[in-house]
Amino acid sequence: MFGDEYFMRMAIREAEAALEDGEIPVGAVVVSQNRVIARAHNQTELLKDVTAHAEMLAVTAAANNLNNKYLNDCTLYVTLEPCAMCAGALAWAQLGKLVYGAADEKRGFTRHQPNVLHPKTVIIGGIMEVVCSDLLKSFFQRMR
Repeated sequence: MFGDEYFMRMAIREAEAALEDGEIPVGAVVVSQNRVIARAHNQTELLKDVTAHAEMLAVTAAANNLNNKYLNDCTLYVTLEPCAMCAGALAWAQLGKLVYGAADEKRGFTRHQPNVLHPKTVIIGGIMEVVCSDLLKSFFQRMR
C-alpha cells in the first residue's frame, strides 16, 4: 500500500516535465485501487488551450482508462490546489479524494468556490507543500 507522498512524488515528476516544456509546473496523477491510471501536466502553451490544466487532462485520461465518466473510487494527486474550473470538473466526475500540494492563494477553488466539489469528496491539502511551492516560485522568478 502506497501513501500520499509516494503518489505526490509522481505528480511532482509530472510538474517537472511541464517545467521542461516551458509550462507552469503543475502535475497530476489519478490513482485507482492503489494503481496509477492517468498522469498529466499542464499543456496550455503547447495546445494553445486555457483548459489544458494538468487536472483536466488527467481526469479525461482516467475516465478513458476506466471507460466511465465517474471517478468516485479514484484519488487525484496534484501539485497545486485546483482552480475553480478544475474543481468544477472534479465535482462533475464525483472524484473520491483530492490530494494537493501547494495552496493557490490567487486562483484556488477554496478561495472562490469552497463548496464546489462533490459532497463526498475527501480533500487533503499541503502534502509535500514546500517542494510543490518551490517549483512554482522558481518558475515565476525566472519569468520575471
